[in-house]
Amino acid sequence: MAKKSGGAGCVVVVLVLGLLAFGYYKWQHGSSSAPPDGADTGGGTGRYVALGDSYTSSPRTGKQAGTPAGCERSDDNYPHLVSARLRPAEFADVSCGGATTGHLTAAQKTGNGTNPPQLNAVTEQTTLVTLGIGGNDVGFLSLASSCASSQPAASPCKDRLTANGRDQLAERIDATAPKVGDVLERIHAKAPKAKIIVVGYPTVLPDGDGCWPTLPFGAGDIAYFRDALGKLNKMLEDQAEAHRAGYADTATPGKGHDVCAASGERWVEGLLPSSPAAPLHPNARGERGMADAVLALLKLP
Repeated sequence: MAKKSGGAGCVVVVLVLGLLAFGYYKWQHGSSSAPPDGADTGGGTGRYVALGDSYTSSPRTGKQAGTPAGCERSDDNYPHLVSARLRPAEFADVSCGGATTGHLTAAQKTGNGTNPPQLNAVTEQTTLVTLGIGGNDVGFLSLASSCASSQPAASPCKDRLTANGRDQLAERIDATAPKVGDVLERIHAKAPKAKIIVVGYPTVLPDGDGCWPTLPFGAGDIAYFRDALGKLNKMLEDQAEAHRAGYADTATPGKGHDVCAASGERWVEGLLPSSPAAPLHPNARGERGMADAVLALLKLP
């Protein structure tokens, strides 16, 4: 009996270690998950609605699409690429640069026109919704201009944002989680038959110390923001799982295509883009990679 008990204990230990390893893998690498089954979209059927911020709207990568012009929505962003592949009966891309979770339920004023509340586009007939949001709630891009340093090992932003034992970015990510969850529940209420896919953010920063001075951020800030972006994606993945949505992991396929990669390889441009894109935003190659991550989750004929 003692021998059997020891064997069972070993099995339990192995299972626990396996689960811990799987959790570590998901934390480090992310994973996509398909949305629950819903009504079909594609082949001339269904309605696809794309919601999101500038990583969805894709400023300056293509021709202006839709209104208002101030949303800087391009015709080659990942929603347009997904729609071209699916061929739904109806398609509405209402993403907008600078959008926060609040702009999904409230109008957003831009430098050139006002974008109506994005959720207005979600109707009972909607069969697919993609959602790329959260980065502006946390404030990543607004902080970037204050992080530049003439010292390759410096970390001015990390020092400021983690002073007095607090981690302000972690706090902002935690505060954004219920807002994302609320949006997902609102989408379910407005479109009960829709499949929902939360689209994560691609890999922006490389492993290691970065590429100073091409990207003039010190190694400490590179590590801090890279970790925070990982936490943001993990939060989005968790909220998707908790609120009956799929999750498109774009960070894993984006590895090696960060702002420090060669110009012909990168998905996200640096402070001085070498391909058409806004600074620190996906280029056309990155939007294609994001579209592929979404399409991989959909059951296509």
